Amino acid sequence: MPRALITGVTGQDGAYLSQLLLDKGYEVYGLLRRSSSGDVIDERLRWLGIAGRVRMMDGNLIDLSSLLRLLQEVQPDEVYNLGAQSFVKTSWNQPLLTGQVTALGAGNMLEAVRLAAPKARFYQASSSEMYGLIQEPVQSEKTPFYPRSPYAVAKLYAHWMTVNYRESFGLHASSGILFNHESPLRGIEFVTRKVTDGAARIKLGLASELPMGNLDAKRDWGHARDYVKAMWLMLQQEEPDDYVVATGRTVTVRDMCRIAFSHVGLDYEEFVKVDEAFMRPAEVDVLLGDPSKARAKLGWTAETSLEDMIKEMVEADLARHRARQR
Repeated sequence: MPRALITGVTGQDGAYLSQLLLDKGYEVYGLLRRSSSGDVIDERLRWLGIAGRVRMMDGNLIDLSSLLRLLQEVQPDEVYNLGAQSFVKTSWNQPLLTGQVTALGAGNMLEAVRLAAPKARFYQASSSEMYGLIQEPVQSEKTPFYPRSPYAVAKLYAHWMTVNYRESFGLHASSGILFNHESPLRGIEFVTRKVTDGAARIKLGLASELPMGNLDAKRDWGHARDYVKAMWLMLQQEEPDDYVVATGRTVTVRDMCRIAFSHVGLDYEEFVKVDEAFMRPAEVDVLLGDPSKARAKLGWTAETSLEDMIKEMVEADLARHRARQR
């Protein structure tokens, strides 16, 4: 039975990846950073019905000693580094923390793998935010990076460290440059959940409007459930490499609002209000990924349309709020 260790196991991607690996017969271990909110920390795993099947292990990405101890104890076949301070807006308010966790945390994990589990296959969660001020209209593995937030800068460090450890020490280390991927498990602070939750709340009479930032920003959005399959496929390849994971379609935040509100029979223009407080200091105007390498080498394609994903998220948010009203 293969063993996998996942950092960020309680997040959206960690939960879906845990489900995928458990279904494939893995023993799944999750790195758990202890906090005072321990009673709700496994909420996403419980949503998927797998909380009791993931073995939680104490540790922290900024504590190398805990990572070494954990790897020596678990001896995983695969390590998925999904842990990060992952909210872009927060990275301007907490740039040094973002660097410590998202950048140096990945470096700590790579070093721990090199020292304690060098035969393990390693996955790094890279991000389309690294492209930032895009240098090409469609972004591939060869497109130059131009990060536009402390989060993106930190992710770029982690990405190049993964490449460096692969080339310097021969680790089977791959990076997935994942474009935006969402689901009902997405945190409420992210724009997609903000929109679907807002549509649900307004439909149920719990809110009267939805304040938003830049409605004209364009993103390539897919479903996290599809994207974690690409992560797993990367670690099944004979040779490690880096892959763009995307749908190849980009739409505006405005379009996403229209889809979400129309699903509940509302016109978004009556409820969505632009609020300058939600504008980024440096905006990433458009992201559009080229997933042709992942399609050719991994046999991977996105299976869920944006429309179906948004409808699934709205329905989940309606169910959450109705349950609270009972």
